[in-house]
Amino acid sequence: MNPILQLARPDILTLQPYQHAAWEPSLERMHANEMPWRADGDSTQAGMNRYPEPQPIELIEHLAELYDVPPECVLAGRGSDEGIDLLVRTFCRAGVDSVMICPPTFGMYKVSARIQGAGLIEVPLLAQKSIDPSFVLDTDAVLAAWTPTCKLVFLCTPNNPTGGLIDRAAIERICEQLADKAVIVVDEAYIEFAGVASVSKQLSRFPNLVVLRTLSKAYALAGARCGAVLAHPDIVQLLANVITPYSLPTHTIEAVLRFTDSEHRAAAAKRIAIILDERARLGERLKRLPAIRRVWNSATNFLLVECVDTAMVFSAATAAGLIIRNPGSPYLPGCLRISVGTPEQNDRLLRSIEHATGAAA
Repeated sequence: MNPILQLARPDILTLQPYQHAAWEPSLERMHANEMPWRADGDSTQAGMNRYPEPQPIELIEHLAELYDVPPECVLAGRGSDEGIDLLVRTFCRAGVDSVMICPPTFGMYKVSARIQGAGLIEVPLLAQKSIDPSFVLDTDAVLAAWTPTCKLVFLCTPNNPTGGLIDRAAIERICEQLADKAVIVVDEAYIEFAGVASVSKQLSRFPNLVVLRTLSKAYALAGARCGAVLAHPDIVQLLANVITPYSLPTHTIEAVLRFTDSEHRAAAAKRIAIILDERARLGERLKRLPAIRRVWNSATNFLLVECVDTAMVFSAATAAGLIIRNPGSPYLPGCLRISVGTPEQNDRLLRSIEHATGAAA
């Protein structure tokens, strides 16, 4: 058994999972209290009147091939959010255990911890406002802040909302130093835009490593709600005991299998290439505007910009029929997050900010 399971809640380790209806595709179903007829207009292959297969074998094998890991290392769920929630509920006892985050970072880590009643340890990223502005992980501070009740360490790379990458050597050092002490959760929601390999290649080396992936970004499937937890098989099995039965709807399963086949992967690669070109162009144009104080380095499909006047820039976007985001983080004063859009949308945003400030981009 993976020794990292000793960190899980004792009651979860002994949990008897829900016993869903047996999955026997060769037999006609009269055991799950389903309607025997489809709803009018149901065009799904499996039929929406039938419960979907829990952790469908075809989907798991498909995601394993997509992410280049063994199928036994894959748990499918509703985006990365469900993976975060499952990990916190599985490893953290309310009022006893805690999770570590490195703000500014993805807000769901903190939300999931609070919902579970877990404590929160915050080790802020370090802002380097140099000629090459970026946020970096303070690895020594992360290791120093760990306590025996800290069960999960969340590392988002590329990070949301700053856009930067965490050094691979830093991740490996944390995994090594906290082996058998904490689960290191590396959230790679934006990795396809970064031009670097996934840390999931290190799963066999670090039994305490968990990697989160999602189809929401690079594969244009945010509405399908599908992501994956990549981890040691013992962790995957434990999380499978906790996950909601039939968590993935039939239409999601079929959409993922269809829209991440070889043809759609090629199309996704072309869209990603356009986003990367536009990210560079938009960033360079924004830097020229007097309304923008700083554009942070990004390895994602968005840019974090520091503004002279955030209200003015936000209003300019609204005037152009666009909505951008104020992260609302005390670590990011004066900053807005801008998703890279189509060339036309990006041009419209630039023109509107230019008009509002009377400057040429």
